[in-house]
Amino acid sequence: MRHVAALAGVGIKTVSRVMNDEPGVSEATRRRVLGASQQLNYQLDMAAGSLRRAGRQTLSIGLLLPSVANPFSSEIHRALEDAVTARGIAVFAASLDDDPDREKTLVAAFLGRRVDGLVLTPIARSQAYAIPEHSRDLPMVFIDREPVGIDADAVVTDNAVGASRAAAHLLAHGHNKLAYLGDRTDIQTARERRRGFIEELGRAGISTATVPVREGLHNEESARQAALELLRGENPPSAIFSSQNLVTVGVMRALKELGLSRQVALVGFDDFTLADMMEPGITVIAQHPERIGKLAAERLLARIDGDDRPPETYIVPSELIERGSGEIPPAS
Repeated sequence: MRHVAALAGVGIKTVSRVMNDEPGVSEATRRRVLGASQQLNYQLDMAAGSLRRAGRQTLSIGLLLPSVANPFSSEIHRALEDAVTARGIAVFAASLDDDPDREKTLVAAFLGRRVDGLVLTPIARSQAYAIPEHSRDLPMVFIDREPVGIDADAVVTDNAVGASRAAAHLLAHGHNKLAYLGDRTDIQTARERRRGFIEELGRAGISTATVPVREGLHNEESARQAALELLRGENPPSAIFSSQNLVTVGVMRALKELGLSRQVALVGFDDFTLADMMEPGITVIAQHPERIGKLAAERLLARIDGDDRPPETYIVPSELIERGSGEIPPAS
């Protein structure tokens, strides 16, 4: 704070007022202080009192997920929390809503509280903005998606391989009129799943230029509308691959609405609660969020304890679970 005050040409109390958003500071001074703090990469220390602890640790970590309401994210949260609780470490979680600006804002908020480490699912084009903190030995582990612009540990699923397995499964059951319904194209996992699916169709000799692709679907309703459009078209698909659990639910609603649940095959990426209770049960490429969360916790704790090995990307294999919807043959 003294450095910021010196650079801005103000007193320490003025810096404190600006950083705590208190009144009594002119707009020109406020801008000068904020500019100095940004230039020096200063973060307001919300947990200064906790620095009296041995090792200067706050016994807390930050967990940033796409949405804590999504079952996949919540399972990661629980697994990670179970793994660090034995060390007396608290987990503070937040939802990014796959918003790049929100990612940077929340990372800054957690850094201001001096968490001992961060676990996050990135969405911004680059995570290079975190290099200053990471280079000062703040442990960071990325989950579900690999980071860009920064070297750090990552724990991810074999997204392209899993999607390829889904395509091969539908092809093996006689389908050659397949459609792909996917998440937003700015999401790394969505791009990888599309790539794996399309490349597998190409290897099977299917003209990928003719494969219907609907992307930018980020919730049940947009997926339902896209599926209805395809299924009501002149040349409807006999099988659909949905690349995310909320997209799968939207497709299921469209199939039920049109009475096609037992006529159009469906394979979804991500398992979800009660998928096995549907009629027919939903065939999925299942990720293992509990393994991702546990492994991410292990890597973060190792880094906190001083592990200085080069960063690695750890791949958790997905699994094909057959339940009926993906085994429906095409109509004769």
